[in-house]
Amino acid sequence: MAADVWFVLDEKQRLPSVFAPFECVGPLEFGMTHEQAEAAVDGVLQAALREGLPGNEVRADFWLAQRPDARFSGPAVTVYYHRAIGLAGIAVNALRGPQVTLDEMSLVGQVPSRLEDQFTDYLETHNKDLQHSQCADPCSAHIGVVLRTQRAGDLVLSRPVLVGEAWADRCWGTTEGCIPQQEWKTFEW
Repeated sequence: MAADVWFVLDEKQRLPSVFAPFECVGPLEFGMTHEQAEAAVDGVLQAALREGLPGNEVRADFWLAQRPDARFSGPAVTVYYHRAIGLAGIAVNALRGPQVTLDEMSLVGQVPSRLEDQFTDYLETHNKDLQHSQCADPCSAHIGVVLRTQRAGDLVLSRPVLVGEAWADRCWGTTEGCIPQQEWKTFEW
C-alpha cells in the first residue's frame, strides 16, 4: 500500500497542457473565478477541496476525474485564488498532474537539475533572467514560473508553480510573498 502513495504517472498517462505565461495553463486562465475554473476542466479534473487561507487567498485542489484508482489519490493540480483578482497561481503535482509544457519543454515530473539546465537555456534564449527563490528554486518573474520540487519516494521531481502577472514579482526574492505559505511546504503527495 505504501508504494501507491508514491505512484508516479507515466508520461503517456499524463494529460497534456500548455503554459502561456501570464495567460493560462491549458484551460485554466489566470483571473478566472473558481466556478469558471471548474467549468473549464469539467470531465477532466474535479474539485475536491476548497479552503480559505489567511488574507484574501483561497486554495482549491483538483483531482483526476477519470482515475478512481487508489494509486491516483491526491490532487493533480492545486490552484490559488486571490479574492480581488481571481485565479492567481497554479501548482501542478509532480506525481499525478498534467504534463505542462512551455515551448515544448516539459515542466512536470522532471529531474530538477536537468530541468533547471533547460529552463536556464530557455530564459537566456528569450533574454530573461534566471532568479532563485529563498528556497533555491529556479524561477523567473518575467514569465511567472517557480520550479519547485516534490518527493516521490526516494525520488525528487519537478512541481512547477505558475502564476499570473499580479503575482509574478513575488516568485523570488527574500520572501515568498503572495504565493501562499502552504505551497512552500508542499513536498509530498
